[in-house]
Amino acid sequence: MRVLFIGDIVGRPGRTMLERHLPSLIAELQPHFVVANGENAAHGRGMTRNIAERFFALGVDVITMGNHTWDNREIFELIVDEPRLLRPLNYPPGTVGSGLTIAEKDGLRLGVVNVMGRSFLPPLDDPFRTLDQALQVFGETGVRHILVDVHAEATAEKQALGWYLDGRASAVVGTHTHVQTADARILPNGTAYITDVGMTGPMNGVLGMDREGVLARFLTQLPHRFEVLNDGPRELSYVFVDLDDDGRATCIRRGRLVEDAAAEGTFVPAQDAGDDASVS
Repeated sequence: MRVLFIGDIVGRPGRTMLERHLPSLIAELQPHFVVANGENAAHGRGMTRNIAERFFALGVDVITMGNHTWDNREIFELIVDEPRLLRPLNYPPGTVGSGLTIAEKDGLRLGVVNVMGRSFLPPLDDPFRTLDQALQVFGETGVRHILVDVHAEATAEKQALGWYLDGRASAVVGTHTHVQTADARILPNGTAYITDVGMTGPMNGVLGMDREGVLARFLTQLPHRFEVLNDGPRELSYVFVDLDDDGRATCIRRGRLVEDAAAEGTFVPAQDAGDDASVS
């Protein structure tokens, strides 16, 4: 089984990159499932019904979220109606929506679970023990292929969760920090891991946001509104993972498609092959 994961999609620039390049990525890589983090998809904050429906139409099978899950009011109804849209599982009991799902296609099943870290983010329930419960659910349904999106700020927390799940999850991928890390690897017991998949959106901002507002906040320590940068080159960051029949990873590879800034608005994919970690 091959799973393609798209890094945090930021605003209109990120949505444009997904629309223009996901079909060709699917044709090239031929993944069985596509998962994307969409918590910044609507103007940099949250998700809307129209955007979610467009992502599904493009071939995304599951959308994961994060700390901006609730930034658009319509999410409260959408997340109940749409089981393919996940919020972090470790929100307190009674929170609307679900943090895990089982995607099914062509006789294959992929368990997907979304959790949020607690370091430097709103303190939710313990992601470690929450993931224990999720793995138990998947085990009871016979699902062997499990992908975990860890939406977290601290690299140490993501790495700790990766080691905690080694041999129990097929892949642990980090999101939230918007910078692709160079540590894609397969852990000793067969779990594919990367600290952060990276961002799908504008390259010349600060984590996708317009530089002026970000710099003003750093320089003055006063509140400034962050807006998505809509000009300049864009990128689409991803990883794909190959899994054997038992759910262990045999390969993880990261990549980026970068807009050619000199092409005056046209999109010329320049693929960065990145790491290719595999089991020999």
